[in-house]
Amino acid sequence: MHNGVALNPDAIKAVDKLKQNSKKIVFLSNAPRPSSKVINFLLKMKMDKKYLGHVMTSGEAAMHAINKKKFGKTFYHLGPARDISVFEKVKDNRTDLESCDFILCTGLFDDHDNDLNYYKKLLFNHVSKKLVCTNPDLIVHKGSVEELCAGSVAKVFEDLGGEVIYFGKPHKEVYNMCFGSNEKVLAIGDNLRTDIKGANNLKIDCIFITEGVHRKEFNNLSELNELLEKYDVKANFFQRELKW
Repeated sequence: MHNGVALNPDAIKAVDKLKQNSKKIVFLSNAPRPSSKVINFLLKMKMDKKYLGHVMTSGEAAMHAINKKKFGKTFYHLGPARDISVFEKVKDNRTDLESCDFILCTGLFDDHDNDLNYYKKLLFNHVSKKLVCTNPDLIVHKGSVEELCAGSVAKVFEDLGGEVIYFGKPHKEVYNMCFGSNEKVLAIGDNLRTDIKGANNLKIDCIFITEGVHRKEFNNLSELNELLEKYDVKANFFQRELKW
């Protein structure tokens, strides 16, 4: 729907056509923030409010579990200050890495946003604790800039032998908050690890948007099958960008 900087006009037109045809539109994002924050973000991008009736984020799903103390009471926040809204109701339970019940990872620290070795050293002696990852994505694009996400830190933690609890695509739980079991669903996304894998997990049809996360991993359409095999996923349809 956007590249992190501006809306995709063709994608907006496609959503508008779907809405005109009485289709339910759900925006499911792996943003590590409550749904309300993503809605505000899209409104600032000038997305029409009429498209935003159903928005769910991985952060919203994680927030519900954290508020219920599902993984313990005290936590260490690993991520940028802009993500604190995900634990606003239990902010007094935030503590240091040594004494926390669990680690809450929403992303990378602003001053260590491109150095995964930093997190390997930081977490090395804490793999006995569970790490809650509020964004399973490894990377995201903001305009032409590629940035690491919480999923990259979670992978480091797993490689160290730690246990990670994921919220968001491709894990089934977050989909249960988006639609009912009797609804016929078409998933649209550009991330094979999350969007397309999630559709496969739910056994729903999907459209893979090729000009996205994986755009540098293949040169032509003939290489798409190899790319799908690499990520062990299947896609029913392909589009370079979402359009009607």
